[in-house]
Amino acid sequence: MLTKFLESAATFMAGRGTAIILFAAILLGSTLGLMAPQVQNVLSDQIDLTILLLVFLLLFEVRVQSIISSINRFGFVVAALVLNFLVIPVLGFVIASTFLSAHPLFLLGLVIYFMAPCTDWFLAFTRLANGNTALGAALLPINMIVQLLLYPIYLHIFGIDAVGENAASLFQTLWQWFLIPLLMAVGLRLLAERVLSVRQLDLVQSLISVVVPVLLAVLVGQISAVNIGTLVTHASVIPLILCAILVFFIATYFLSEMVSRAMRLDHADQVLMTMTTAARNAPLMLALTMAVLPDQPIVYAAIIIGMLIELPHLVGLKMVLKRQKRSGEPGVTPLHKDPALG
Repeated sequence: MLTKFLESAATFMAGRGTAIILFAAILLGSTLGLMAPQVQNVLSDQIDLTILLLVFLLLFEVRVQSIISSINRFGFVVAALVLNFLVIPVLGFVIASTFLSAHPLFLLGLVIYFMAPCTDWFLAFTRLANGNTALGAALLPINMIVQLLLYPIYLHIFGIDAVGENAASLFQTLWQWFLIPLLMAVGLRLLAERVLSVRQLDLVQSLISVVVPVLLAVLVGQISAVNIGTLVTHASVIPLILCAILVFFIATYFLSEMVSRAMRLDHADQVLMTMTTAARNAPLMLALTMAVLPDQPIVYAAIIIGMLIELPHLVGLKMVLKRQKRSGEPGVTPLHKDPALG
C-alpha cells in the first residue's frame, strides 16, 4: 500500500504536481515577504540548510553502476553529451544574449539554467512518452558528474565577471558544497544497494522523488520571501526572459529531431534524445548557484522562471511524442522500463 502510494505521488510530482507546489511556494513566499518583512532574516538564515538537504538528495540519486550499461550505446551517449554540454550551452548563451544583453545578471541566470541537462524528472517524462528509460538511467550519473565539473568553467566562459569578487572562491565553494557531498551521497547509495532489498531501495527512491520537489518548493518560497522586493523592481524584464526560454525550447526540439533523424534513431531513443536535450537541471543549478554566488536574487529569479516554464513544456513534448508513436512511424520499440522508477 505504502509503495503504491509513494509511486503515485512520485508520478504526480514528475508531472503537474511540481509545477503546482512551485507556483504555490512563489505566491506564499512573495506574500509573506511583502506583508511581513521581518521574517526575511529568519528565512534567509535557513536557506543554507535547505540547499544542503536538497543537494544531498539530488546527488543520492546518482546511479554509478548505470555508466557501465551505457558502453554498448557509445554513439548515442557521445551524441547526447556533445549536444548537452557543447552545442546547447553555446546556443543558450546566444539566445540569452540576444534578449537580455542589457540585463547581465538575468542573462547569467538564464545561461546557468540552459547549460545543465536534467538528472531527475526528465526520466519520468521519457517513460510517460514510451522512451528508452534504461539508457536514460545510464545517462543520469554521466550528466551529473560532467555538469558539476564543467560548472566553474562555464561560469568563467559565459559571464562570471558579472558577479565580481565572488569568482575567487568559486572552486573552493564547489568542492565544499558539492564534490564532497557527491562522494558522501554516492557512498551512502552504494551502501544502501548492498544492505537494502530491491523493493526497499525502490521505496527509498520513490520517497526521495516526492521529497525533492517539496524541498525545492521550500527553497523557492524562501527565495521569494527574501527577494520579492528586488523581483518586483525588475518585473519588466520577465517578458524578455519568457521569450528567450520559448525560443530555446523550440530550438532544442528541432535540434534533437535533426540529430535523431541523422542517427536514424528508433522512436524510444528519439524520445530520450528529445527529453534529455529539453529538460534542464534547474534544482541543482539553483542550489549550486546560491552556494557559489550568494546574494544574487536576479540570477536566481531567471533560473526559477525557467524551471516553472519547463514543466508544462515537458508535458507538451510528451503529448507530441506519444502522438508520433500512434501515427505509426517506423522503428518504434517497446518501452524500456527503469527499475528505479517502479
